[in-house]
Amino acid sequence: MSNSSNIAFTTPPQWAQEAIWYQIFVERFYNAHSDNDPTPQNMQGAWPHTYDENWELTPWTSDWYKDAPKSLDQEEIRKWYDQVQSRRYGGDLQGVIDKLDYIQSLGVTAIYLNPINDAPSLHKYDARNFHHVDIHFGPDPEGDKLIIAQEDPSNSETWQWTSADKLFLELIAQVHERDMRIVVDYSFNHTGIQFWAWQDILINGIQSKYADWYDINMFNHPNSPMGQLHFNSWAGVKELPQLRKKYYSNHIKGFPYQGDLNKSVKKHVFKVVERWLAPKGYDAKYGIDGFRLDVADEIGLDFWRDFRKHVKAINPEAFLVGEVWWENWPHKMMDPKPYISDDVFDAIMYYQPFKHVRAFFAKPNEYIDGQQLKEELGTMVAGIPDANIKAMMMMSASHDTPRLLSSFNNKNIYKYFAKPLEDVNYKTGKPSEVVYQRMKNFLVFQFTMPGSPQIWAGDEMGMWGADDPDCRKPLWWPEYTFDPETQNPFNEDENIYEAVGFNQELHLFYKKIIDLRKHHPVFTHGELKFIYTKGDVIIYKRKSTEETIYIIFNNSDTEIYLEHLNLEGYDLWNQEMLSVEDCRNLKPIEFKLIKVKDNITFKTNEYES
Repeated sequence: MSNSSNIAFTTPPQWAQEAIWYQIFVERFYNAHSDNDPTPQNMQGAWPHTYDENWELTPWTSDWYKDAPKSLDQEEIRKWYDQVQSRRYGGDLQGVIDKLDYIQSLGVTAIYLNPINDAPSLHKYDARNFHHVDIHFGPDPEGDKLIIAQEDPSNSETWQWTSADKLFLELIAQVHERDMRIVVDYSFNHTGIQFWAWQDILINGIQSKYADWYDINMFNHPNSPMGQLHFNSWAGVKELPQLRKKYYSNHIKGFPYQGDLNKSVKKHVFKVVERWLAPKGYDAKYGIDGFRLDVADEIGLDFWRDFRKHVKAINPEAFLVGEVWWENWPHKMMDPKPYISDDVFDAIMYYQPFKHVRAFFAKPNEYIDGQQLKEELGTMVAGIPDANIKAMMMMSASHDTPRLLSSFNNKNIYKYFAKPLEDVNYKTGKPSEVVYQRMKNFLVFQFTMPGSPQIWAGDEMGMWGADDPDCRKPLWWPEYTFDPETQNPFNEDENIYEAVGFNQELHLFYKKIIDLRKHHPVFTHGELKFIYTKGDVIIYKRKSTEETIYIIFNNSDTEIYLEHLNLEGYDLWNQEMLSVEDCRNLKPIEFKLIKVKDNITFKTNEYES
């Protein structure tokens, strides 16, 4: 292997170290065509399994909490949330294509798509087929079903291209034409119960040639509700049977282990990888730019090492980002370092810092001060190579967490009692103005620190929502007029409604902070040094050979005067010169971005040494 090839294999691609990520959940993104909308027939196998005979697509602009029970009874709330899982809004890939101008104008450089593989659920983590795009994300669902039926899914030589597959290739091409990148989400830990190999097992039992693909303990279990099979599934969800693993070391949940997937499963997965990385022969320029890998810690490191070799052999510039999350929920997250060595992933979805950053900026019950935040972040990144830190997907919110505004609007421990089903008093509605200010402080922090910032589509529109499924509302596009949203669901009092819709002011804030990051490479590649971290005040600088910028936060509800701060320079946000006195005066919940002249330095016994 040449030196350049070795660097490409062991180091995250340069584009990923400079990325600004936009995460899209296709079913809730934008419905461009109504003639491909989901139908109950093609939703079989997804929770909650039963659909009213009058089932129909839920209107995009309807009140999310319409028909929510006026009751604090947890069982009533649970039943209501079960039926929410049967909703479909009809987002499709043409909708993503139609909104590429919007995405590009925001300043985004890379798109992360939640799973688009063919599946009956709204989230697509319950694959029917790994090698096809969901039939309802393309223009011809019934025609695609006929094409798929002609294949032998275990034989890649028989695989064809459906209309949904072809539309995805068109999306890839248009993303690349805009000089952006695109990665897709896969869960190779499990499938859905409609997956073709699982269906064969249900028919043929232990005689199925795929009987060893899954983690099945007993084929003739008298009390099993599913085909007399007793099997292990992800998180105990019986709609998600786990693929069989090989264990070469002890597997303790929340920790890495040495292991692999079944040989036949692995071969199939690698064929899927080839299909989407190089869809037109062995030419990677037509394919995706990498993979986000779901529940990656559930699969052994030996598999991921071989996976990396296979991916990088096809496209050395492909990016691999793993979901490596909880060691002990909700108190301790996993150490990512074993997963971002030079032979596994380039990065992970870096939820780990956000838990602590939120604890400072949102001032929840688990509040930490500036010094504690500095120490937590320092401990977290110790021993991680600089290139990997830059490539880390710096999380804010996602399909698996409350939306950013709601996360900041509630005082709970991160990801704990974070929705009405767990806490009926969880605030699901519009936050106060103070919350918006705190969120903006956080965004400035996110976009001026090392790592690649991530945006959960809709946060930049001003959307709010509790944890899954409330974080998965259809997006608030400005061309739509939405029904007012119930602000007090499950409350026995009379309904209170709030107007919802696209927040132009917040959207412009996102565009501005993204633009600043892109026009000041020091935020991406510069040296980071914390200058002052005391109580509610944080000061750090980003420095390169070209420029030095100081970032100052007052996280307090009161004004603060920094009498020993000897700093003056140009305010990048408000585009004006600031005197020493201007820099010392900090308004409540305020940030400052101050670019100093090359020859300006300052040293005091309290601030910088």
